[in-house]
Amino acid sequence: MTIVDLRATRVLFTALLFALGLSFLYIARRTLIAFLFAIFFAYLMEPAVSRLEKLLRGRGRAIAVIYTLLLAGLGLFFFFVGPRIGHEGARLGQSLPTLLEKISSGDIAQQIGQEHGLSSTTQNLLKGFLLDHKDDITRLAQRFGLRAAGVAKQAWVILLVPLLAIFFLKDGKSFSDVFLNLVQSRPQREFLQGVLDDMNHMLAHFIRAQLTLAALSLLVYTIFLGILRVPYALVLGTAGGVMEFIPVVGPLVAAFLILSIAVLMSYQHWVVLLIFLGIWRLVQDYVVSPRVMGQSMELHPLAAIFGVLAGGEIAGVLGVYLSIPVMASLRIVFRRWKLYMEKRRFGPLNEYAFGGEIQPRR
Repeated sequence: MTIVDLRATRVLFTALLFALGLSFLYIARRTLIAFLFAIFFAYLMEPAVSRLEKLLRGRGRAIAVIYTLLLAGLGLFFFFVGPRIGHEGARLGQSLPTLLEKISSGDIAQQIGQEHGLSSTTQNLLKGFLLDHKDDITRLAQRFGLRAAGVAKQAWVILLVPLLAIFFLKDGKSFSDVFLNLVQSRPQREFLQGVLDDMNHMLAHFIRAQLTLAALSLLVYTIFLGILRVPYALVLGTAGGVMEFIPVVGPLVAAFLILSIAVLMSYQHWVVLLIFLGIWRLVQDYVVSPRVMGQSMELHPLAAIFGVLAGGEIAGVLGVYLSIPVMASLRIVFRRWKLYMEKRRFGPLNEYAFGGEIQPRR
């Protein structure tokens, strides 16, 4: 009679290794996030690099040309547009303490009420509400400032990501081959190869779709806010385009920020601005995004919301952005694993291709 159950020992050992792996991922999450963004950046550059590689007969030359063109484009952008954005941003930053003081003291209620013809009773109610929640407003502003400072501390990722992406662009295929060679079993290698192929397709499509949606939002926000003569239109339009990268939460925060700044800066046509923000959100979510993003993520809205909230708790703003592709990757692994177990039981009856349900093998 054996004292130690070998099967139970293997299960416990596997669970321990899994727990240690999760612990390592959590501890090193900030470093891993930098590498994940580098992978995303590499996916974004991959089509251009692959096309130039054939013309220049060398992947290293293609990468060098692409990076040179990218630096030139960024230089031209900051030369022509950067000073104006910086000037508007500095003016907005200087006016924020005054605006916060007006909000916490309730004076902003009288100012807005007089500009929009509100009754004295309504003005007093608004002022009383702001005074009653003065401490909450101050804490919220401090919390926002701390979050902004935390994001600023992570700015090093922006500089590190393109450098790390060079290695993924140059040797990404080799990394994948080495990873696959670690698996000796043919069924397990097929499973891993399928997961990698599906994730490659999903991530490439997701990154390019997100960039397209963000660029389109930046263009529409900037043009429309400029036509309406909204204060700090260029800064707000740029912020709206950047926040489009953050799933679910980003567009809502962008709309709230644009409307709040406009109202606090005594903008007269805020109703027209509110209607525009609502219409654009509907167009972006139900017309543009389905055509650009397609069905590639295959995530239920509840799963997306859970991923966004969990990502924010784990890694802040970066975690929110990474939540959707991570959740989609987990779905890919689950579906591939289900197919793998089905093959082990019944043989190679089915095949699964990313972007569709499990189809009978032809």
